[in-house]
Amino acid sequence: MSESEPLTISVPEAGKRYFGLCRNAAYAAAIRGEIPTIRIGRLLKVPVRALEKMLESPQEAA
Repeated sequence: MSESEPLTISVPEAGKRYFGLCRNAAYAAAIRGEIPTIRIGRLLKVPVRALEKMLESPQEAA
């Protein structure tokens, strides 16, 4: 990951970029725990490293 890439992205952005999901489907997946998230107050963000690590070894995430 280069220094210009953010460490976290929004839930809709993660859903669309990595899974091709619409906004509502991305939030539903995040609520179910299928997309890793961190909560900062009311803000829900996706840590890019955790998501990419999860995608590298999908058997371990299940």
